[in-house]
Amino acid sequence: MKRRTVLATALLAAVAAPGTARAADPGPSVTRKGTTTLDPQAVYFVSYDGLVNNNSFQKNGLFTYNGHQYAAWYTASRNAVVARRALGAGTWSTVTLPHRLKADDSHNVISMGVSRTDGRLHLNMDSHSDGFFYVKSVAGLLDRPTTTAWTSAAFGAVQTTLDGLALTSQFTYPQFLSTPEGRLQLSYRAGISGNGRNALAEYDGTAWTALGEWTSATGTYTSEHGSSTARNMYLHGIDYDVDGRLHAFFTWREQNAAVMCSGGGITNHDTGYVYSDDRGRTWRNSAGTVVGTTGGADKVSVTDPGLVVDPLNPDHSLMNQESQAIDSAGRPHAIISYVPGRFGQCTTDYVADRTAHGRAFHLRRTAAGTWQKTEIPVPLNSSQRTKLVLDRYDNAYAVLPYGRIAAASKASGHTDWTLLFDGGDLNAFGEVVVDETRLKADNTLSFLYQEKSSGTTPSALHVADFALPA
Repeated sequence: MKRRTVLATALLAAVAAPGTARAADPGPSVTRKGTTTLDPQAVYFVSYDGLVNNNSFQKNGLFTYNGHQYAAWYTASRNAVVARRALGAGTWSTVTLPHRLKADDSHNVISMGVSRTDGRLHLNMDSHSDGFFYVKSVAGLLDRPTTTAWTSAAFGAVQTTLDGLALTSQFTYPQFLSTPEGRLQLSYRAGISGNGRNALAEYDGTAWTALGEWTSATGTYTSEHGSSTARNMYLHGIDYDVDGRLHAFFTWREQNAAVMCSGGGITNHDTGYVYSDDRGRTWRNSAGTVVGTTGGADKVSVTDPGLVVDPLNPDHSLMNQESQAIDSAGRPHAIISYVPGRFGQCTTDYVADRTAHGRAFHLRRTAAGTWQKTEIPVPLNSSQRTKLVLDRYDNAYAVLPYGRIAAASKASGHTDWTLLFDGGDLNAFGEVVVDETRLKADNTLSFLYQEKSSGTTPSALHVADFALPA
């Protein structure tokens, strides 16, 4: 009897384990829980076809930690604001920071991170190939949210360094990520579009350290049209899995427009993938070969072998900085988007052509180690990006422009993509910012979006919540 009880307990544990494949696993679904308003009058201007409050590359513009959700944005008066609420609450508590948005540039987003070693909230904001602004909270603010006052006094002064660590005078795309040990890392680009390098810094609970650059801008790339000798790597994401492996999908952007069939296109090409098993110090291609060392002489370069997992030339308006997610087995998934060849082999206006013919694709690594790509059969109707999340059963959800939600089941091999929510009543401008951490906290898909407006007329900023399969 004792043996039977042990076996039954083990069986129940296996059935309950998130991500475990079994016949009873539900397919994807979304149930609308509600929408809250962060700001009825947030700053609004369209720049680079995007908004500064909800660019999808803005990692952790919305996140959940210790039973509370946090958001950051710029108000109509251009003030930087950070807010929090208890999960499920209908109202947010806001703190206005002593910084105002310096330029009408949608790159100048606010990104947030948590250093679990000391419970601080960190914010990096307002940069595009120039200096950044950095703020951190008092220690323990996020560890004791119900007893630590949520006021401006909880935040330190605005800095233009990381506590004295100067990184680069050409800084863009801050993305915070937490290591398995609780250290906080900051990913960023040094340089400019078409001629930049990715780099990392790390906070151990006491001080920031520059780990250095890990990608190279040099090397020759040649297409059927011409060559380029400078570029930058655009990340689709940079994320740790449950076993501590750091994953990054990317695309290259060339500096020389001669690689394109038309000057109206965009020089992005190829989807690549690298990973690190030593907290971002050493990088390997999908075959496990070392292709670069952070801070070392050998960096990840366009000429390295084995980087490309989905080849595409620069003639299809491939979008940079789409999104990625890691499943429960540690296998990487990404969303990429471009104009498929059936609509022509040369885009001449990347915004117009992507809006008319752009499609998103789900790219994933299979258990066999191969790469599978599936088109999501929902027209983008936009030049903008799509966000990817996976639920506890590894079903995939693509949050398309305008807040539309499509999904595919793990059981189908992620091939049965269908539209679950059409976003019709959101009046969303385009891209959304997804709370990547709330899924694990309470099984909710939560995303930030801003309502359409015109010119520079402010508009409402909201967070929409959807329950996923329990």
